[in-house]
Amino acid sequence: MSISTTQFILYVADQAASTAFYAQVLKLSPTLNVPGMTEFMLGNGTKLGLMPVAGIERLLGDALPALAPAAGIPRAELYLHVDDPFTYHARALQNGAKELLALTPQDWGDNAAYSLDPDGHVLVFAAPVA
Repeated sequence: MSISTTQFILYVADQAASTAFYAQVLKLSPTLNVPGMTEFMLGNGTKLGLMPVAGIERLLGDALPALAPAAGIPRAELYLHVDDPFTYHARALQNGAKELLALTPQDWGDNAAYSLDPDGHVLVFAAPVA
């Protein structure tokens, strides 16, 4: 068995707003953008999906625990290795993300910048320390 595609799906409050945010920050156009799902191809068989909370609630119904706020604790982190983390991070902030940590060398060997996207997911842009 082999895995040909990996998709990470973030549940979002407003699909259109989140689509606009990620399109501007990543400088990518969605490869799919229909009511209920937006997808961005990130490369190497990896996709980022954006699904409205109402969509996953409709799909899974009572089998899904209530998606109550997590008391300020983010539900997910999207960690992306990019060629210029400073520029990606700046675009995120310009488009409504909240900075958590400016671009800083980390002890695991990356320079990484952290922010919160408009839905409260941790968004990290990183590159190996030169």
